[in-house]
Amino acid sequence: MPPEPDSALSAVPAAGSRRGLPPAGVLKFFYGPMDCGKSTLALQLDYNHSRQGRRGLLLTKLDRSRRGQITSRMGLSKPAIEVDGDLDLRRLVRDCWAKGRRVDYVIADEVQFFSTEQIDQLAQLADEAQLDVYAFGIATDFRSRLFPGSQRLFELADEILPVQVEVLCWCGRPGRFNARVVNGAIVRHGATVVVADTAETDAGTDADAADASGANTPGSNGISGTDAAAPAEEHVRYQVLCRIHHRSGDLGPNADTDPALPLG
Repeated sequence: MPPEPDSALSAVPAAGSRRGLPPAGVLKFFYGPMDCGKSTLALQLDYNHSRQGRRGLLLTKLDRSRRGQITSRMGLSKPAIEVDGDLDLRRLVRDCWAKGRRVDYVIADEVQFFSTEQIDQLAQLADEAQLDVYAFGIATDFRSRLFPGSQRLFELADEILPVQVEVLCWCGRPGRFNARVVNGAIVRHGATVVVADTAETDAGTDADAADASGANTPGSNGISGTDAAAPAEEHVRYQVLCRIHHRSGDLGPNADTDPALPLG
């Protein structure tokens, strides 16, 4: 006796089958707070794909190196295309094809700084050009509010994956919130994009804190309409905190001596 039409054992109707549909790429969003290794994972993923003969296109915006490359605090780096506010990512891929360069996948780092239009373009590359797109970035800014680019990825991505390397608050709890610290105190108001010109540490500089706050470099494009320079007398740094201490503003017992947080 054949199964009932609404049974789980019934045959998949032709209209519900994926047979005959064109192949599509995938859009994955890997997110996490500062210092969790997003750029390291991006470079590892590129290595894994490229060693199997696939050809990738690497993109970044406001990398800590301030050059066109993806860099990790562990010392890994690879050249990448710097994405400015006017760059059409679909045209970029078409130009690669026109030059005879194959593109099988796209790796986009620091996507919290991409415009929402550019995030839409990444989705279109997955759907219409059948490219696999791997995006990496921070979800929220120093106010714990979603970056527009990250919010759009949460809305569009096929897969949303938190980076599994756990970052700890000073108290030992998981740290998820990126605090902006000005002259030793947490600030909760101000421009999303801040130019932080602060002291250098052994591991990096506070200007690396573009990941958490939108820190920008003079003359470069950040989030439109929100750029601001930190006054010269202010010392700006960034610190990952748990929700409790981000809300209370407690930076811990070593708040005055902690070095600037290098990002990755």
